[in-house]
Amino acid sequence: MTEPEPSAAPAPTAHDPAVRKTALDATHRALGATMTDFAGWDMPLRYGSEREEHLAVRSRAGLFDLSHMGEITLTGPQAGELLDYALVGNLSKLAVGRARYTMICDENGGILDDLIVYRLADQEYMVVANAANAQVVLDALHERLDAPETGLRSGAEVRDDRDGYALLAVQGPEAAGILRKLTGFDVDGLRYYAGERDIVADRAALIARTGYTGEDGFELFVAPQDAEAVWSALTEAGADAGLVPCGLSCRDTLRLEAGMPLYGHELSTALTPFDAGLGRTVKFEKTTNEGRFVGREALAAAAERAESAPPRKLVGLVATGRRVPRAGYPVVAGEGTVIGEVTSGAPSPTLGKPIAMAYVDAAHAAPGTEGVAVDIRGSHEPYEVIALPFYKRG
Repeated sequence: MTEPEPSAAPAPTAHDPAVRKTALDATHRALGATMTDFAGWDMPLRYGSEREEHLAVRSRAGLFDLSHMGEITLTGPQAGELLDYALVGNLSKLAVGRARYTMICDENGGILDDLIVYRLADQEYMVVANAANAQVVLDALHERLDAPETGLRSGAEVRDDRDGYALLAVQGPEAAGILRKLTGFDVDGLRYYAGERDIVADRAALIARTGYTGEDGFELFVAPQDAEAVWSALTEAGADAGLVPCGLSCRDTLRLEAGMPLYGHELSTALTPFDAGLGRTVKFEKTTNEGRFVGREALAAAAERAESAPPRKLVGLVATGRRVPRAGYPVVAGEGTVIGEVTSGAPSPTLGKPIAMAYVDAAHAAPGTEGVAVDIRGSHEPYEVIALPFYKRG
């Protein structure tokens, strides 16, 4: 999930025709959801208590509408080669039925977006982009398809499928049991980061075992006209298990506790994957396109820099007090020397205290480093440095 990039133009309102609505808009309003503009979509922020929704996912199950995410389909005998050239990963080697977390970078190695790519068939892939970056990713894929040095134009096709899917997610310890009631598909046999087409609640669906909460869970890609029926079926099947509808607000605190990056906070064009501690997503050993891919030279240099002089590291910060840090607040040490910056911060319902992710100088990044504080409006609030994530299930 991502947040909209800052814009000089005024944000659209819920009454602005430019704001898009998901196929579940009427359902959210009937449930009394508080709605908000998110990346040009009218989305549920919460239905009641953000804390209760968060804790329901941790202990039982939560149901999310994620239909604002951007689906892009690539087909053809060279679709895998195109992805190898366009993205940092080695996607042509991805097995059918599996998914992979990866990134798309610019020529300078800056992160344009983080993505999940599914290989649905031998010559069919689906790229899932963050809502605010979906058009950027789509445009980049078209541009890279047309790059004369690749010769891929006749062997691959890029299709905008954002209007072709609604996306529902059921997350939490009870997620598998709930979904099992609605499908003959082998839910328990589906591996993490895998996706297969089958039937859920008598509707065709791509069933993926992925999520953004730190819990076990599933994402269901269905036709927009089927979204209400599948949502209702999940709600009924999950009633005894304590399933509740959940908004974007608790999704953010869940992913923060799980140490998962958010575009516009932990990821941006100002950072390479190596700066973000995600260099593992970059595969230099690709054999397609003679090993070429967009940003390769810059990323190779970034890898060397990270090896010889580690950049700031992403760490977890846990408050000893009650004040909540926010993105952009300075991290300080000693007499107030700035050693980093908070990227995300919020009260943690699971830990019962404020937490944050921050990029800090390598010398202060070791867990247990003493004397680290966050400058919160001029007051240096002490924080404990820990290794991410804050929460890990099981």
